[in-house]
Amino acid sequence: MATATKDQTFKDAQNSSVRVEIFDQAYNLRGSDPEYILKLAEYVDSKMRAVAEATNTIDTVRLAVLAALNIADEYHLLKKKQDGGATDYQKRAHQLASALDEVLDEKRKTG
Repeated sequence: MATATKDQTFKDAQNSSVRVEIFDQAYNLRGSDPEYILKLAEYVDSKMRAVAEATNTIDTVRLAVLAALNIADEYHLLKKKQDGGATDYQKRAHQLASALDEVLDEKRKTG
């Protein structure tokens, strides 16, 4: 018989079970934020339905893989955009810091 430590018991109390439906299949999922889990499930369901309409495929495993690839593509495009944006901000911050250093150096020389 397995026993739970206080930490495990507390963690389990924080994780509630949520019943969701994804592409007409019911799943019981556990997590600390049931509303977030429902939101994720709705998103995956919508992706699978969109792929099903676009491909006329009824094989649920194939649909799940194609939906996962679409979600992975979205993730990587957003990540690339975010990483590129951070690089642009870093370059701009470096340029501004250099310009400020030049102004301060000129002030020291003339002041």
